[in-house]
Amino acid sequence: MVLTNSAEPNKKKLSQENFDKNLIYQCSSFHVGGKGGAETYLTSLMNYQIPGVSDRVIKNLKNIDQSQFKLLHLHSPDFLLDLTGECPVIFTVHNHSFYCPSGTKYLAEQNTICQRKFSYLGCTWGKLIDKCGSRKPSRVIDEFKETQRLQNILKNIKVTFIANSDYVRRELIKNGVPAKQTVTLRCGIPIPQTATAPLTLETHKNQRMLFVGRIVPDKGLEWLLKSLVHTNPRIQLDIAGEGWDRPRLERLAEKLGLTNRIVWHGWCDSDKLNRLYQECFTVIFPSVWPEPAGLVTLEAYARYRPVIAGAVGGIPEHLQDGKTGILVTANDIKKLSDAITDLSTNYQKCVCLGEQGHALFMKEFTMDVHVKHLQKIYENTILEF
Repeated sequence: MVLTNSAEPNKKKLSQENFDKNLIYQCSSFHVGGKGGAETYLTSLMNYQIPGVSDRVIKNLKNIDQSQFKLLHLHSPDFLLDLTGECPVIFTVHNHSFYCPSGTKYLAEQNTICQRKFSYLGCTWGKLIDKCGSRKPSRVIDEFKETQRLQNILKNIKVTFIANSDYVRRELIKNGVPAKQTVTLRCGIPIPQTATAPLTLETHKNQRMLFVGRIVPDKGLEWLLKSLVHTNPRIQLDIAGEGWDRPRLERLAEKLGLTNRIVWHGWCDSDKLNRLYQECFTVIFPSVWPEPAGLVTLEAYARYRPVIAGAVGGIPEHLQDGKTGILVTANDIKKLSDAITDLSTNYQKCVCLGEQGHALFMKEFTMDVHVKHLQKIYENTILEF
């Protein structure tokens, strides 16, 4: 497979380039094979090699004759700004940036999820008072302009918006996207190539938990550390990920007396990450911001592991409380520590939740299932254009 991750061709070359009119093209400005959720999803999509979809990823739509495309599947909001309306288009909404200038929908000062829809007055208040994202004047102005430009597109060009959760779909509709132009299609991930198996008693006795994700405030690692204090000292926490908030949280862990109970693994390749999944009795997904979906839940299911997660955003649509894991009110230290204690002392419950999570994964969240639904959306969008 050849992906266009190299330097972008010059404008003259782009304008002369021809594309196969019988193929659908993916469009993305972010790095294929990167570490984020959207990057991981696009990589899985390209590796699947969907019939009728090009193995190229278009990195720039400027100065390209868009009438020659069968369909464009966009993954980055900035591509919406360059649409000409000459071909069918779908846009997969991976995050909140289309309707939230900060992209988080989270008010850090109040530790609450933002319920506002985009407006200059409301979002200015959110920036200055509620500490939502950057408060640097030049960046705030740029973010507001970008969000307004994206929303103005709806008045001129018809785009089918794919939301990766009903939560995101509701936010799109609340912010002006016509309901008939939106559809929910939850993410899928590949079935692990390495062998997986239900939790063993020996692994459960080792009492290891796993956190996977960026080390930034929104991911709730501080909440997890403060909750870990109230659990059995034998319970160990593996942290797989990197982020700018790591130094502060390492100091917090030391202050809380948790240094000997935590291993900071940093960024992990797929082999190491798979090993960490196999060594834990549960995966902790303590996000406090409204995760659009969250692939961590699916990765845990694929490996027969139950999930303890914050009940925010699209997570409850992927995690069945009491059946495949435990949902916890965000920032509630007692409830999170109680959930950890529950699974750490109940091997049979862990096994049951893990097996039911795996069954749900195989039924609804594999790439086979996802692509089948995506192809139908492709067909309908082309027919309706």
